[in-house]
Amino acid sequence: MASANKKIIIITAPSGAGKTSITRYLLERFPQLSFSISATTRSPRENEVDGKDYYFISIDAFKQKIQSGEFVEWEMVYEGKYYGTLKTELVRLWKEKKCPLLDIDVKGAIHIQQQYPDSTLSIFIEPPSVRELARRLASRGTETEESLQTRINKAEYEMSFSHHFDHIVVNDDLQEACEEAEKLVSEFLNK
Repeated sequence: MASANKKIIIITAPSGAGKTSITRYLLERFPQLSFSISATTRSPRENEVDGKDYYFISIDAFKQKIQSGEFVEWEMVYEGKYYGTLKTELVRLWKEKKCPLLDIDVKGAIHIQQQYPDSTLSIFIEPPSVRELARRLASRGTETEESLQTRINKAEYEMSFSHHFDHIVVNDDLQEACEEAEKLVSEFLNK
């Protein structure tokens, strides 16, 4: 489906495992990578910019794009909150001669791998423990007790899929996890 020059790098993890920090690190290290902007129906968090962090769209618009086949992958990640990768986003980055770097949820990552089996590198970022993950999520200060428990339950479920990915990087020490991911990406881009 994708030629050798249309590579895709996927960083996936449960919420709070550090995938966004590792994604930012990789984008700084590799100029040939470009962040693939996901679409979402959730509201922007403080400092998030439409068209840079996410494409923030309405639920109705998202559902219309699903019906017209505009997503390469999409999920209702949390009740009423959809996330997805638009086909046009991958095409845009490939036209710019960039390698898309996707920071997406676990199920979406599996869907991408299935569609582009010969041109993806998938890295699962694993927290050192569920307890540490809960601490990280709580320290954000963005969760209610109920939403925190929902995220922890979802994280435990998502961790059961780690074996579906090319590599697992345990994020016990962020710098070490970043360096391990950098090595994997470097090997992938150079083959």
